[in-house]
Amino acid sequence: METQRVAVIIEDDKDIRDLLHAVLQQSGFEVHASPTGLEGVEAVRLHNPAVVTLDLGLPDIDGFEVIRQLRLFSDAYIVMLTARAEELDTLMGLEAGADDYITKPFRPRELRARISAMMRRPRKESVPAAPETAAVPAPQPPVAETPAGHHDDVFSHNGLVLDAGTRTTVLSGKDVELTRTEFDLLHALLESGRRVRSKTDLVRRLRGEDYDTGSYISESDERTIEVHVGNLRRKLGDDSRSPRWLETVRGVGYRLAPAS
Repeated sequence: METQRVAVIIEDDKDIRDLLHAVLQQSGFEVHASPTGLEGVEAVRLHNPAVVTLDLGLPDIDGFEVIRQLRLFSDAYIVMLTARAEELDTLMGLEAGADDYITKPFRPRELRARISAMMRRPRKESVPAAPETAAVPAPQPPVAETPAGHHDDVFSHNGLVLDAGTRTTVLSGKDVELTRTEFDLLHALLESGRRVRSKTDLVRRLRGEDYDTGSYISESDERTIEVHVGNLRRKLGDDSRSPRWLETVRGVGYRLAPAS
């Protein structure tokens, strides 16, 4: 779809804005740039981009408010541009609904690689998904090593149903609104059952790397996974001390909680 190749830049620094424009255009995107948060929100509403790059320090409204407003109507990937000293701001942005971040000064090659990884992940189609599309067929005999019910692209576990085909998540009959990154993480954990997924492994999953390519994964990358998992727990109403869905394996990563 053509809309999958649209990008919006929200950045008040003209030099950085021009650089981002050039990098994204060279990567095959139709690019729209805005110097303020409010203009950026309207540009996203108008153009329905697949990717948004966002500077957190804007002249009108701050980047966190931009993210909150975008998440009311857009499932675009949001990549924050932050200074290295702004780790707390970065985490707050991820908690507000951003998908990833790049620190300034950034290398164009790194930005292209991050965006390319995002575009390899499927985007939710804008088609109505009736609740019955996420329904699971009659229960099959349980498989010991994978407690989550699984039929084709539909996973069911402790009242939670994820349909990878329609990219919908339903809990107790009600839709759960997840960002694409949150959805992909939940999909990976449901897919793996009780097998532990390390934070490093989950970073690679989000980058679209099916195996260890030797790419550098930092502590900040792993911390990003922790924040996204925290967001997932909050949206699902899961308790990390007595989890129903996402179980922490200390020092390693995460796995699906036992079936109940």
